[in-house]
Amino acid sequence: MSHPPVVSRRAHREPGEVFGSGFTLFADMLLVGVVTAVACLPVVTAPAALSAACAVLRRTAANGVQVRLGDLVAEVRARLTLPALLKGLVPPAFAVLFLLDEELLRSGLPGAALMAPVLMLLALGAAAVGLRAVALDGPHRLSGREALARSLADPRGTALLAGAVVLAALLLWAMPVLLPLLPGPLAFAATAVDLRRPADPYDR
Repeated sequence: MSHPPVVSRRAHREPGEVFGSGFTLFADMLLVGVVTAVACLPVVTAPAALSAACAVLRRTAANGVQVRLGDLVAEVRARLTLPALLKGLVPPAFAVLFLLDEELLRSGLPGAALMAPVLMLLALGAAAVGLRAVALDGPHRLSGREALARSLADPRGTALLAGAVVLAALLLWAMPVLLPLLPGPLAFAATAVDLRRPADPYDR
């Protein structure tokens, strides 16, 4: 009686491969999250770092290959250009403006009860558009205008990104130690939403 051939799992690692084949998705998320978090430390590098993470994840989705540390680091370096660093000033400027507005609302200004949720929704929407921007590639890379246009054209995708931001915020609030890992899932969410957009007939 013949038995079907047993296909053994690849036991060795390819050159440059950080993790073995049985752990691919978790390993990719961990690697992307940590490297991107380190690259985001100067703050103004955050958009370029997240854009690099999305680019690597986009190639992984297209080719089915595992994320490699060398590829991710090289992509981050390639995207740390002067225009990208100048665009990196936008998130901290927006954060400062948000904190100032929040402080004004806490000071007891008339209409604060109404404006507080509006401010939170604006911040959530800005975060979703920001994730759209870092997922863009090609000539539209880090384009706020294109990101806003895609956000308006694809409300379902934008809602998914807003949900990802809320979930990340809740995880950070509950377990601050997860901060170095959060860029990975956020980049994954941004890439997945951007990849699904052209295939959705309702987005056309």
